[in-house]
Amino acid sequence: MARGIEIREAHFPGRAPIDTYGNGGFRFADMSHRGSILCLPSGIYGWDMNVSKPLSIENFQKVIDEAAEIEVLLIGTGDDMRPIPADLKAALKAAGISSDPMNTGAAVRTFNIMLMESRAVAAALIAV
Repeated sequence: MARGIEIREAHFPGRAPIDTYGNGGFRFADMSHRGSILCLPSGIYGWDMNVSKPLSIENFQKVIDEAAEIEVLLIGTGDDMRPIPADLKAALKAAGISSDPMNTGAAVRTFNIMLMESRAVAAALIAV
């Protein structure tokens, strides 16, 4: 039986440090991605997020879905730090995730260090 092309959400199936960031994207694992990314225990995913969009529970659902394997979520909020809305912070806390907003550069550096220490870390990184 012939089947058509199956389109799946592209992602890197594993954990990897972020090699570089800027120019609207990220480099990791000898690959590059244009746009924002979620670095989760299950892999690195493209994330439909930019600085003009609100930080909402809906935009972090994939993070909440993997909460059992995440202790700390670093949120790279772009060039500038912006606070996490109270409802999102509460939803993450209810899922057992400590959240820490910072500019994207600081989030990348902190993620790489925590990943090297084998910590249960995830990152939501808005491209700059």
